[in-house]
Amino acid sequence: MAENIEKSLCNHLKTSKFSIQLYESTLPTNEALLLSYVRFIKDEKICQELLFARNLETDTKGETVFKTLEKFCDEKIPLKNIISAATDGAPAITGCQKGFISYLKNKIPDVLVVHCVIYRQQLVARNLSERLFQSLQHVIRAVNKIRNNSLNDRLFNQLCVDNDEDFNRLIFRTEVRWLSKGNCLTRFYNLFDSVIEFLENKDTELRENLITSKNDIAYLTDHYTLLNDMNLQLQGDDLNLIKTKKCRRCFRSQTALTQEEYRQT
Repeated sequence: MAENIEKSLCNHLKTSKFSIQLYESTLPTNEALLLSYVRFIKDEKICQELLFARNLETDTKGETVFKTLEKFCDEKIPLKNIISAATDGAPAITGCQKGFISYLKNKIPDVLVVHCVIYRQQLVARNLSERLFQSLQHVIRAVNKIRNNSLNDRLFNQLCVDNDEDFNRLIFRTEVRWLSKGNCLTRFYNLFDSVIEFLENKDTELRENLITSKNDIAYLTDHYTLLNDMNLQLQGDDLNLIKTKKCRRCFRSQTALTQEEYRQT
């Protein structure tokens, strides 16, 4: 069945132009996986499909990524049918000398390169004021202090159970996943009182910093939650530029309300 689906997709792409997006990731077993998605027009509708998933046997450099795509296209579809490529901004993809895009442009000089809108929002979200940045660091320190120590994690778990909390564990934050900050902050703010109670005899300085930064943490929680909601709306098969602009306008209006509430506090 999988072979039939791939054959049907490739037969269509042989005679039509399409856009491509590549995503390279490392699995927990240290295997490097390359995913390729295509977007094209079929029966006057915009369609999006997974083109292939391939293991990168050695490195994850731009040349290796390009050769993996080129090999697939030589066997299945014409490489010249690619009219645009979306990137996540990783150096191995966008590097002007040895990045994937540079190799692609050598083969297809007129290819259009765009930065994935979801990753654009992630880049903007990194530019925090010094005050908000410090507040975020206090949260990260508290999460790491509890989660990185097995005993602390178990004791905090039991404290949450005793306090009848809806959750009993904090969530780590990672840079590489755009949902991470919102999920981490939302869970942290839900358990804020238990965290303060837990740190009373563990780290009084961090506890005081968190209490002082509570309003900032609440604002960051709302802001990143809205950002996550918008990013989820920007994913799907039936999206286009007009629809994504509506999502972003809605996000800006909601953010403005959040900022006004934050200023009032």
